[in-house]
Amino acid sequence: MKKDIHPTEYRQVIFEDLASGARFLIGSTIHTTETAKWDDKKEYPKFTVEISSKSHPFYTGEDRSLDKAGRVERFKQRAAKKK
Repeated sequence: MKKDIHPTEYRQVIFEDLASGARFLIGSTIHTTETAKWDDKKEYPKFTVEISSKSHPFYTGEDRSLDKAGRVERFKQRAAKKK
């Protein structure tokens, strides 16, 4: 890899999926204020995401609603009323 091509903020970050609980340790420049311990007992910055490849229906093959605010359900109710 070429030297000095990454920003100075580039470091390992834990991304935690709220939907499945899966965690990934990935290099990133994302700003975060939380930290968490990884399997190697070291502490890393942590960023929480609502969905990842471990919980997205395209990757898992599951058919489920991912909207926590109920927007999908309200849309389905409006569409059913119009029929």
